[in-house]
Amino acid sequence: MKILVATRNEHKLDEIRDMLVFPGLELVSVDDFGELPEVDEDGDTFEANAAKKAVTLAQASGCWSLADDSGLEVDALEGAPGIYSARYAGVDGDDDANNRKLLKAMTGVTNRQARFRCALVLSSPEGVTRSVDGACEGLILHALVGEAGFGYDGLFAPIGHDRSFGEFSADEKNQISHRRIALDAARREWGELLSADN
Repeated sequence: MKILVATRNEHKLDEIRDMLVFPGLELVSVDDFGELPEVDEDGDTFEANAAKKAVTLAQASGCWSLADDSGLEVDALEGAPGIYSARYAGVDGDDDANNRKLLKAMTGVTNRQARFRCALVLSSPEGVTRSVDGACEGLILHALVGEAGFGYDGLFAPIGHDRSFGEFSADEKNQISHRRIALDAARREWGELLSADN
């Protein structure tokens, strides 16, 4: 079975390949195909954005497609930045600005509960979808700690750990991350399908 993974991020693709290992399963990236449409992630949930990407690329490529959408939810901010995590400060992918805005929003806030959340959606070429979800609970720190990772990693300490994700190695983070939890769920729930000779 061949699945198109809706990403150009080689790190993410490698992580998914490491987790979804089944006989006969081949995971390919969008770079392995010709022209594919860009997808405007305008859904109001992580699952809606992932589903839009997965369905659009599955229908355009004629190949099963797997997409994810993920971000940070902070309880004291009513779930923000949420689906806007990458562009929280207004510019997509500006980690420094996003972190500064989050720290400012959390000034004087005692409830530091937060989670990284990941929605994974698998779509058939006909647009039939299956979805799983993963979350990593933690706390928002009062300052950036560590230089590893990306996004909000330096501000997030997962529950049960006294370090931020910015201090974790990639392998350490991948053992407990929201994407890892979602991929574990995908292995359990989609194993029979992913092992099928489609």
